[in-house]
Amino acid sequence: MPIYVYWGEDDFAIAKAVTTLRDRVLDPLWTSFNYTSFPPEDSDAAIQGLNQVMTPVFGAGGRLVWLMNTNLLQNCPENVLAELTRTLSVIPENSFLLLTCRNKPDERLKSTKLLKQSATEFREFPLIPPWKTELLIQAVNQAAQTVGVKLTPKSAELLAEAVGNDTRLLYNEMEKLRLYAEDSNRPIEENTVTRLVRNTTHNSLQLAAAIRVGDTAKALTILADLINAAEPELRIIATLIGQFRTWLWVKLMVESGERNPQAIAQAAEIGNPKRIYFLQQEVQSLSLRQLISCLPLLLELEVTVKQGRAEISILQIKIIELCQLCQRI
Repeated sequence: MPIYVYWGEDDFAIAKAVTTLRDRVLDPLWTSFNYTSFPPEDSDAAIQGLNQVMTPVFGAGGRLVWLMNTNLLQNCPENVLAELTRTLSVIPENSFLLLTCRNKPDERLKSTKLLKQSATEFREFPLIPPWKTELLIQAVNQAAQTVGVKLTPKSAELLAEAVGNDTRLLYNEMEKLRLYAEDSNRPIEENTVTRLVRNTTHNSLQLAAAIRVGDTAKALTILADLINAAEPELRIIATLIGQFRTWLWVKLMVESGERNPQAIAQAAEIGNPKRIYFLQQEVQSLSLRQLISCLPLLLELEVTVKQGRAEISILQIKIIELCQLCQRI
């Protein structure tokens, strides 16, 4: 049963996976006959797609039917569920059904269970949390291998800091580095990354670091740079919440007497226990009460932004409040 389900918030990674599948399934000379996509605006897209995937292939290659941004994994009417049940098990071997969506599938739905059971590939494409540095560096190294670029460990770290979890930006910058390096077998040094890759000056983690030491002027400058670079406000706040939550867990474990880095890393959901030493140094100047007090301010800010009532001044006010909170002994 050649059925593929891709879901998650990383739109660019999903688009790359769709392109890879399309290139593998379709013969270029017969694409116009054997490739059909159904946007979510079509009220009967699911039924049309299921009918189309049963249509015999024309010419060479296979057939690919794509239900784009479908809601079958969140809400599936009975008539569509019945059609799914009848169709999935009898799809021809050279016909491929692809479903994509951003939202997490509802595991309670019969349609989700059926698709998960029938799918050749049921894959999530999540955005890496911006504060999970190890995963970001791992993604950079994976992209470098895919594109054919060699990086030093420090240049990979700088690139991860610059692009964060923006996969599209990562591959764009990686392509720029590939063209710059041409056919050179030498790894790209950090000074090259600093010169060529945009947004290496400020990111949300640096904003968190400025708040942590109570440097109000620097924090407001970084915030302004992020806003001017069109960084989404919710992404900035999500990074701050994640970073302060990590600091809180580390401080809480240390205050409770825990000294095992692996135990602290597990509690704080940190992949590399070697980072614990540096995190302990970062939270040394902050009390447990300060860190606990920061999270409600950030969560309040997140709610305000999600309700569409946030202006730049509100963001600035909250950043100032957080800096003042971290300045207090």
